Amino acid sequence: MAKGKIEINIELCKGCGVCLAACKFNVTKLSEQGHANKSGYRYLVADHPERCTGCGMCALMCPDSAITVWRSTRQT
Repeated sequence: MAKGKIEINIELCKGCGVCLAACKFNVTKLSEQGHANKSGYRYLVADHPERCTGCGMCALMCPDSAITVWRSTRQT
């Protein structure tokens, strides 16, 4: 079974939300009101990291390359 993990560079994220629509597992959300990066944008956070399969769709869709996806396979 595959397990994924995402890393978000919050300073590159502009909060456009394209990655939110790409994720079938609702792993991420935008930061709460009042939480912004140095450029003033709300940024992506991993709200439910346990749901991530490492499919990479969020990173593929991100226009600013702010997301890195790691995927590991579980040995049984």
